[in-house]
Amino acid sequence: RWPQQAVALWRTGLLLSFLHICTCLEEECVLGVVGRPVSLPCFYPQLLTFKDFSIEWRKDDKVVLRSVFENSRNIEELSADGGTLSSNATEAGDFSLELPAVDPAEDKRNYGLFLISEANQSDALCTVCLRIAASFSRPLVRREEAADRGNDTSFYCHSAGGFPEPRVHWLINHTAEPPEGSVRTVAALLPDSYLYNITSYLKVNISKALSVSCGVENALLNETFTSTSYGTPPSKVAGRASEAMWIFSTGLSAVVGVMVAAGVGYQIHLDRVSKRKKLEFQYQQNKRGRPLNKPPPIVCCSGLRVTFDPRGYKRSRLTDDAESIVETEVTMVESKESNV
Repeated sequence: RWPQQAVALWRTGLLLSFLHICTCLEEECVLGVVGRPVSLPCFYPQLLTFKDFSIEWRKDDKVVLRSVFENSRNIEELSADGGTLSSNATEAGDFSLELPAVDPAEDKRNYGLFLISEANQSDALCTVCLRIAASFSRPLVRREEAADRGNDTSFYCHSAGGFPEPRVHWLINHTAEPPEGSVRTVAALLPDSYLYNITSYLKVNISKALSVSCGVENALLNETFTSTSYGTPPSKVAGRASEAMWIFSTGLSAVVGVMVAAGVGYQIHLDRVSKRKKLEFQYQQNKRGRPLNKPPPIVCCSGLRVTFDPRGYKRSRLTDDAESIVETEVTMVESKESNV
């Protein structure tokens, strides 16, 4: 018995020393996405040289899976988190741990594969660090303008349901970064899911025509989702329509002014023609000896009589014998016509 036990212990010690030397000292990290299965890789074909052995996958110090092999067959497997070994374990030496889903609470946890014997256990044959990530929603950007804030414009950016905490980038007109101190970002960790909701505020004095973009970057997933609040530049169509309307209004005003001036001038011409024809008609009537509405003579107190003449008014002084014309004042009709 003693020689057999000594040989068994010697073989176990030799195996553990060999596995210790072959263990990869560098830790490898695997990225798991929330709600999706993930595989923690461990390829160790050296274990296939033994027919009977046991292995354990541990998360930190907690055993999450234990498998017992006899005659190179997996006869027993116990799992705490629903994990399983790869189906190629006994064929290709693939002892990877398959997890059905991951949770943000498991972020930055270390997993290790250990070989278990009756009295000893090896150092970790494989070590894997697990990082967890979740995509953020496309950010919602809103522009807020208030009269009581002067010339400053406020912008609101919100994204939800991601992990880990992201970085938020603001850009003005797709190129310029906002001034220092103009951005305030708040990250809220949801207690039930350990996911983040991110809200960022930008307050800056810019023109309404400029656009503002908000980007939410998840470095682990190498994802950046960006949304833009576009400005309100003056419309080219509206500008052209306004210019055409101004030209049309100006032209219409000029045409109306010319028409009014022409109408006034024509009316003045008609008045002059009418007055000239009236005077000509009166003159012809007087010339034929048919004066129109000849008034009776007027006798003044000093013996002066005023009579109507076709050419105007006449003043005569009366004597005892006959009418004697002392003074005559005549206003010619032709001179009236020339003055019109």
